[in-house]
Amino acid sequence: MRAPRQPAWETPEATMTDPTVTVRQNTAEQRFEGYVDGELAGFTEYHLDGDVQVMPHTVTLPEHRGQGVARAVVGAALEAAREAGRTVRPDCSYVRHLMRDEPQYADLLAD
Repeated sequence: MRAPRQPAWETPEATMTDPTVTVRQNTAEQRFEGYVDGELAGFTEYHLDGDVQVMPHTVTLPEHRGQGVARAVVGAALEAAREAGRTVRPDCSYVRHLMRDEPQYADLLAD
């Protein structure tokens, strides 16, 4: 059993497998964006339905796949939902799998 790693959203810059991923919330576009070396590497979209944060789609640009970008942006979005007192409806399969596989997110799952 491996030790849990520090969540990416606990610091502004987090080292995943190699690159540094900086996550920013873009409220105008309703998404959390991950940047590597100052360039957009991926994002997860969201919209609000009352007190539910709906997460329909996550994208990692091909050249950044396998580097932890999706994990970083989704983790940041989930923590933002928690801080705002929202639950999450994971319409995106990646978000759904992450919430299922990591028990610290179980309390966020919308009914």
